[in-house]
Amino acid sequence: MTLNSDLPRVLAGPLLRHAQSDRLRLWLVTTCPTNWRIRVRSENSTLLDRDLKSQEQTELPIGKQAFVQLLEIQADSAWPEDTLLHYDLAFQADEQWHWIADWAPHLCHQGQTSPHLVIQSRVRRILHGSCRKPHHPSEDGLLRVDAELINNGIETESRPTFLMMSGDQVYVDDVSGPMLHAIHQLDARLGLFDEVIDGAVVDSGQALMQHEHTYYRRTQLLPRSRYNATLIERFFGGARKPIFTTANAENHLVSFSEVLCMYLLVWSPVPWTLVNLDEPSLPANLLKRYRREVEHVNGFVAGLPRAARALCHVPCYMIFDDHDITDDWNLSQAWEKTAYEHPFSRRIVGNALFAYVLCQAWGNGSNQVDELIPDCQQLLSETANDRYCLNAEGQDALIEKLLDFRGWQYTLDTSPAIVVLDTRTHRWRRPAKPSRPSGLMDWEALSDFQQQILDRSAVVVVSPAPVFGVKLIEIVQRIFTFFGKPLLVDAENWMAHHEAATVMLSIFRHRRTPQNFVLLSGDVHYSFAYDVQLRYETESPAIWQITSSGIKNEFPAALIEWLDRLNRWLFAPWSPLNLLTQRRSFHIIPRLPVGRSAGERLWNHSGIGDIRLSDDGRPAHIRQLNANTGETEFEEGRRRE
Repeated sequence: MTLNSDLPRVLAGPLLRHAQSDRLRLWLVTTCPTNWRIRVRSENSTLLDRDLKSQEQTELPIGKQAFVQLLEIQADSAWPEDTLLHYDLAFQADEQWHWIADWAPHLCHQGQTSPHLVIQSRVRRILHGSCRKPHHPSEDGLLRVDAELINNGIETESRPTFLMMSGDQVYVDDVSGPMLHAIHQLDARLGLFDEVIDGAVVDSGQALMQHEHTYYRRTQLLPRSRYNATLIERFFGGARKPIFTTANAENHLVSFSEVLCMYLLVWSPVPWTLVNLDEPSLPANLLKRYRREVEHVNGFVAGLPRAARALCHVPCYMIFDDHDITDDWNLSQAWEKTAYEHPFSRRIVGNALFAYVLCQAWGNGSNQVDELIPDCQQLLSETANDRYCLNAEGQDALIEKLLDFRGWQYTLDTSPAIVVLDTRTHRWRRPAKPSRPSGLMDWEALSDFQQQILDRSAVVVVSPAPVFGVKLIEIVQRIFTFFGKPLLVDAENWMAHHEAATVMLSIFRHRRTPQNFVLLSGDVHYSFAYDVQLRYETESPAIWQITSSGIKNEFPAALIEWLDRLNRWLFAPWSPLNLLTQRRSFHIIPRLPVGRSAGERLWNHSGIGDIRLSDDGRPAHIRQLNANTGETEFEEGRRRE
């Protein structure tokens, strides 16, 4: 392939996924097999300049003209820490080397010819967030990450150590019509692998995309039988969810190729040059909705060059939450039974998890998921060498392995250590009450987590859902659960399951637990910060619950104001209602966002969380940066719950 091809060589990336003194991990998607040359230099010298070795590059075909690549670049000698480093990638075409400034100039800051990074000796500053929905009518928080890098310039001390994305990096279950239209065009341009679908009206991924009901009406593409009536409602019902939000699953992604295209379109502006948002053939009422959504999608696309630039300058680590797979994923044992006993819904979940492996989990600093890559490679390579349609038996076998895998959580051996929890696949089920919410982690997973943190002086724990949340909202969720409707209110919080909550809270009381304990969370579409201490203990670990959400999502403004106000009234420090909560053995001191009315605790703007840590792992500053402009600092409060 040459540069004169009608397809660009690089579709997405590089995303900087991991950086330490002896190695870098970079993630890309290309349109043809590609060999790379790497260059790393400091201000005064060239530290690395050579072709990549074969063992440093893994390339997986996902279509006729699409290849996922992970580059594991080893340093010939250790790179300096706390120093600004420039890195560059080049491929050879037309007998010339083409560097990043040639094929992705949007990734270079003004006056620069390549991206740059800093490998920090300890964790000083963390940017974090979750919930990035392309068609939500708010700004994109990743643009603020780029702005922070520009403002930071060449100064290294205050540069973000990494970006932690704690869930819902993509919305597989809530897709706009324009995004789905772009997905289908991109799929066709790249020739992504098709698949056989069992148990549905359509029998393949291509048939799904070509069906007259593929836009906004996927509810009609499932077989309507008593056996899977719940399945229809669960996956494609668009059911109204009182109090909190409205589900929109009418464009729920189904095939492996659809989910892969979603990743490309949310992480890079390049694939958008291969598609258009011309209106598909739709009934008048759906066409009106499409036109409304296209305005928001166009705004999202306009910011993608800056978002992609942020992702290639700061190491970014990721963990899934429900929307990366499907809404309320594994919420209860009854949900699991409904979803996994039907081949179609099992495939929907499995395809999203397959794409998560290739696009998110694979790049994290941990090597635990590496054991899955040979199986992925075998299936994809066989497909590329045959008829470009995934072998159904092989695909189902891989999905079975993914659903049983217990290595999604990971630990970064930094200072302080970062422990990232999987709160989705190790659920503490309720055999006697299968419709009630499962615990976010079972006893075995919680025990493994405890072993990871014992005897450390400080630790940062990433839990997609807050451990200490807003009490009123948790009470509302409990009420709906009591009446058998947990799906209506996303009743997923640590306190929804007594046993899991008891074990989690007891970990804080262990005499060998870290004395400085920072909890980073997202999920809820608003931001807040708490200082937490044990009651009745002479020596209590210092605990901080810091929640930032969403990167591109927000809670309904009027509703969150009332919930915030009612929560303050009902759960004031003197309120006897506090005795009814499982957190009654903890002092919880809300931090107040500067600039809000007196007493208000919740911050409701899309953006990114910003945590500055002192040498001992304690938060020195806790801020929420708005996606466009402005910010708030969460100041220490005085009133305890």
